[in-house]
Amino acid sequence: MEIRDDDLVHFAEHGADPLPPPELQGQVERDGARIHYASYGAGQPVLLLHGGLGHGGNWAYQVPALVESGYRAVLIDSRGHGRSTRDDKPYRYERMTDDVLAVMDRLALDSAALVGWSDGACVALILADKAPARVHGVFFFACNMDSTGTKELQPSPALERCFARHRKDYVSLSATPGEFDAFVEAVTLMMETQPDYAAEDLGRIHVPVTICQGEHDEFIKPEHAEYLAGAIPGARLLILPDVSHFAPLQRPALFNEAMLSFLRALQAR
Repeated sequence: MEIRDDDLVHFAEHGADPLPPPELQGQVERDGARIHYASYGAGQPVLLLHGGLGHGGNWAYQVPALVESGYRAVLIDSRGHGRSTRDDKPYRYERMTDDVLAVMDRLALDSAALVGWSDGACVALILADKAPARVHGVFFFACNMDSTGTKELQPSPALERCFARHRKDYVSLSATPGEFDAFVEAVTLMMETQPDYAAEDLGRIHVPVTICQGEHDEFIKPEHAEYLAGAIPGARLLILPDVSHFAPLQRPALFNEAMLSFLRALQAR
């Protein structure tokens, strides 16, 4: 049966589905943090980079689709998120980018395709800029690359449900379960002040990129997605109908088909 959780009621109550057992998992120590990773399947590697306040398990509906399609799915918990730890340094997307490279080095991945969601999309695009030889392409879902790209936040029941699930998951997974509020404050400061890519910065990116956004995204202006697709050479714009910032959870089949189509086009190149 096709999963539909448009209002995130199931996600709030149960979280995403459990992940299958990984073939490999571990942690990399880097720059004051232990970065947790898990690898599923074989074939061409695809790194799944989750959004702010979440964790790798939020990709539970994407991992089976990738493995069944012959890919190797690698989940990384961003520093301070999920099972990864952090020190007292401020959050920076560039620091998270270096964390991803450290995991790739540990797994001996010379290069990989990147699928990023929200903060993870920002990290993926920065990695494509800083280390293009390590990146086959970027499926960039639901994020901004400068402060003009965000909407004024409008509270809603779905957002409240998502935030409540993030709190539960943090308490369950984190090495510092009592520090959720401080964690939110630190991540929010990063989101409000970073990234700050100008059009000329985006013009340096020459790996294949799809800018994907939900039709009803709560956080990102649609014109910003259009701008990103126009500023990145050769980038494609894709709008997913009837979903929001949480499409991978709301309608996984829709999101997965878009993701896999992008990956198949990369392989065809």
